[in-house]
Amino acid sequence: MRHFKIYNSLTRAKEDFAPTDENHVKLYACGPTVYNVAHIGNARMAVVFDLLARVLRRLYPRVTYVSNITDVDDKIMDAAKASGETIEFITRKFERIYNEDMAALGVILPDIQPRATEHIPEMIILMEKLIARGHAYAAEGHVLFHVPSFPAYGGLSGRSRDDQIAGARVEIAPYKRDPADFVLWKPSTPDQVGWNSPWGRGRPGWHIECSAMSEKHLGLPIDIHGGGADLKFPHHENEIAQSEGAHDHVFVNYWMHNGFVRVDNEKMSKSLGNFFTVREILKLYQPEVVRFFILRAHYRSPLNYSDQHLKDTKLALDRLYIALKDAGSFDTPAIDWNNQHAQKFKAAMEDDFNTPDAIAVLFELANELNKTGAKDGAALLKALGGLLGLLQQNPVDYLQSTSAVVGAASLPHEQIESLIQQRIEARKAGRYAEADEIRKNLQQQGVILEDGPQGTTWRRV
Repeated sequence: MRHFKIYNSLTRAKEDFAPTDENHVKLYACGPTVYNVAHIGNARMAVVFDLLARVLRRLYPRVTYVSNITDVDDKIMDAAKASGETIEFITRKFERIYNEDMAALGVILPDIQPRATEHIPEMIILMEKLIARGHAYAAEGHVLFHVPSFPAYGGLSGRSRDDQIAGARVEIAPYKRDPADFVLWKPSTPDQVGWNSPWGRGRPGWHIECSAMSEKHLGLPIDIHGGGADLKFPHHENEIAQSEGAHDHVFVNYWMHNGFVRVDNEKMSKSLGNFFTVREILKLYQPEVVRFFILRAHYRSPLNYSDQHLKDTKLALDRLYIALKDAGSFDTPAIDWNNQHAQKFKAAMEDDFNTPDAIAVLFELANELNKTGAKDGAALLKALGGLLGLLQQNPVDYLQSTSAVVGAASLPHEQIESLIQQRIEARKAGRYAEADEIRKNLQQQGVILEDGPQGTTWRRV
């Protein structure tokens, strides 16, 4: 699966992926600004790039995946002021919560997770290079990037300098040489966080952070860089201008962006009251259900969040686990890529990580498995699911776990087992109406009984 195509946001076309160094792939994804708990949009980015890193690690001898933490930002300063906590307390707290929530979704921690505040010297050096090359200038304690100095500006987003000016909602600062110029460094008042610099005490603008951190930890050019589609402009557009302006060579070979998250077909936003955090969602659904929900949509497509879609996703994942459960115990050897199902899965993933088509193969395997019960089919289903970070739980544990807080659907295991035993005794004594009533009551409380040659088993819905 080493020969795959990736949609390059810069060229707006699918391209054959060819890393600069066949022995070392370099990947960077823009991480969260840590002033609050992670939302479903953060989760989508993390799961998408986790999948990409997983696939690359199976194909190449070495992969370095870097995803940063932005821990200096005006929103962080506002959150600290409102809570009375220090900025460091706020950022470390929400960094920890973010990593815990992403780990619950099966996201493997990046190889390097740099913090912006630990890279101020690198940012200052980068700004000095830009000033020396005529791409930036100092004014009234600020350092600004001069957009007209970089003719390629707008190539990623398709937005011109004029678009940037037209989209501005604030009064243009008088110290700007051009209305489109953006801030690399800003002065800090005595009560604001800040660092000493050649331009006075201040703090970095958001965009310069990722340029400095990616260069330090990966070197240039980077093979793949990306994040959410909302970062194309201005963040990634500005990164390109900064990094290429400072070095006069390509910053990134392939740009990759995941689509927006929508809620009931509306854009998710706090102002609309349709803003969902990962922690809220995980109170209602198993983490694997949420990961599966994210991967069922192609990463570039919009992801429409709704309770019904998550319920449908849970039922779909249940089907796969039921097929594995019924197959009993089996070993999971290396994938036979000559198998027709494996080939279809491989073709889907090689086509810009088409997870919907890859997941369709899993259901084909499950349907076949339900008919034949073949152990090799179950092993392949689990192995291919593993490439997506799915289907690695014990099927019985998954199917019996409390996955939704819906009334009495969270009956304790012990109570369920006790009722099943009462039903068995009722049937032995010929009290079939009583036995049927127990089954009916359990079903109403989200527990399905299944009678088979080995006795009665159960699962939650």
